[in-house]
Amino acid sequence: MTQRRLIPVSPPDLDANAAVGNAAARQPAGEDGPHETNAHRARAPGAASQTERALLGLRELIVEGHLVAGARISELWVVDRLGVSRTPVRAALNRLEEEGLLEPIASGGFAVRSFTVEDIGDSIELRGTLEGLAARLAAERGVDAVQLQKLHACIDEIDVILAGELTDDAFSAYVDANRRLHALLAAASNSSVIERQIERVMTMPFASPSAFVMAQSIDASARDMLRIAQSQHRAVVESIERREGARAEALMREHARIAQRNLHAALENQNAMTQVPGGKLIRLPIGR
Repeated sequence: MTQRRLIPVSPPDLDANAAVGNAAARQPAGEDGPHETNAHRARAPGAASQTERALLGLRELIVEGHLVAGARISELWVVDRLGVSRTPVRAALNRLEEEGLLEPIASGGFAVRSFTVEDIGDSIELRGTLEGLAARLAAERGVDAVQLQKLHACIDEIDVILAGELTDDAFSAYVDANRRLHALLAAASNSSVIERQIERVMTMPFASPSAFVMAQSIDASARDMLRIAQSQHRAVVESIERREGARAEALMREHARIAQRNLHAALENQNAMTQVPGGKLIRLPIGR
């Protein structure tokens, strides 16, 4: 029998954190010198909140149309506009590139992206595929009573919203409940890998389940479409309870196509497009 050669593995450096702490202690107070470590910088008070502030502020400027498609983003302009330092701004710019709202330009820096209808359709299809997989895994692996209770409670909440008048507040409440329901369905897969990928695709522009819901607020058939979506919600949860994996997956993928319908309906109505966050970033087909 051939003996396996054992490769020695060095023990973990148990004093790594202490070394970082000692290096930080040797750093003169208030000096951002070359000895400052990433770990020390990350622990600086307010560093995370500054980055989050820059990220949320930049995303809002883009989505609300203050930064138009193709516009080059100047770090200094963002620093002045948001009142944060350049380091959080750089982190936010890199994050928004990952999310797909920005693209690098040859001369350096970033510009605001625009999106074709095909880009958006592909994003929605990708979400539907991942959510379908999550639903199938939830059905095949089974979900516990607590998870089912949360799913049913969220569906009941949406029922109450749809039973009342569809005001702007009602649409906002629906968007929030719909977001939570989809998050619960992703978590029901009991797969951190799948859940993480769904979270990632949700950050893609116009890919979320509620991306075009607000555009329905001026559509006379809005209640009918939301009720269809709600009936699919209920059918998916029912399939998961009955351990019908293939049915749960098919229903969830079909459910995502409602967003495709909402996209094309919004494109036919300029007033509806004004209700779509970031709608100005969409490159309309020639002739529209």
